Amino acid sequence: MKKVDVVRAWRDEEYRNSLTEQQRASLPENPAGLAVVSDETLRSITGGCCTTYAKCSKPVCSCVTWPEQCP
Repeated sequence: MKKVDVVRAWRDEEYRNSLTEQQRASLPENPAGLAVVSDETLRSITGGCCTTYAKCSKPVCSCVTWPEQCP
């Protein structure tokens, strides 16, 4: 397998799933390793959810609805 195909298999789940079982077995382990993130950490991530509620004095950076997260 060419290097470019290996990198694509690491990055693109759909492509990786399209490979035969033998091809997937021959892939070297991803040097970045497996990303393990706890549920607690995932719940604390709010990127891209900033909004301004009319009743809040500042922008609210949370996906939780008003009034729970008004600063």
